[in-house]
Amino acid sequence: MKKEILATSVLLGLTALALHARNKPLETVKYVELKKYLGTWFEIAAIPQIFEKGCICTSATYGLDTDGTLIVKNRCIKDDKLKITEGRAFIADNSNAKLNVQFFWPFKAKYWIIDLAKDYSYAVVGHPDRKSLWILSRRPTLDEHIYDHLVVRAANKGFDVRQLVKTEQIADVSGI
Repeated sequence: MKKEILATSVLLGLTALALHARNKPLETVKYVELKKYLGTWFEIAAIPQIFEKGCICTSATYGLDTDGTLIVKNRCIKDDKLKITEGRAFIADNSNAKLNVQFFWPFKAKYWIIDLAKDYSYAVVGHPDRKSLWILSRRPTLDEHIYDHLVVRAANKGFDVRQLVKTEQIADVSGI
C-alpha cells in the first residue's frame, strides 16, 4: 500500500512538472557530433505513435549520405515479420540537435535530441509539441536507474511521461 501511494505521489509530481514546463520552449542538447550519433539505436520506451502500433524490437540505424543528409532505417517486428522503413533526416540547425525527418514525401517531422549521454550510449528524442518522445539506447536494454532519471528529465521538459510505454526487445530475432 505504501509503495502504491509513493508511486501515485511520484506520478502526480511528474505531471505537475510537465504542466509547468510545457509552456517553455523545448531545449535540445547543446551539440551533437553526428559521427558519434550514427549507428543503431534501440527504442527503450516511447509515447505510442500510430506508425509504430503493434511493433516490438524497434530500432533505428543512422548513416551519413554523400550529400550530408542522414539515411534513417527504422526496423521493427510486426505480426511476426520484419518491417523496415527508410527515410532521410535533414539537419535543421548548427547544433545538429534539431533534425527534420522525412519517411513519406512531402511530410517531415521534427526530431529534436533533448538528452544525450556523453558517451552516446543513450539519447532522448522528442517533438517540440511534446506529443512524441523516444528513449533510445545503443543496447536493447537500459539500466533502470538511468531510465528513471531520463523519465524525470523528460517530465522536467514538459512531456507527459505517464504516456510512455516500454518497448519489448528480444535478444534473438534471427528466426524472423
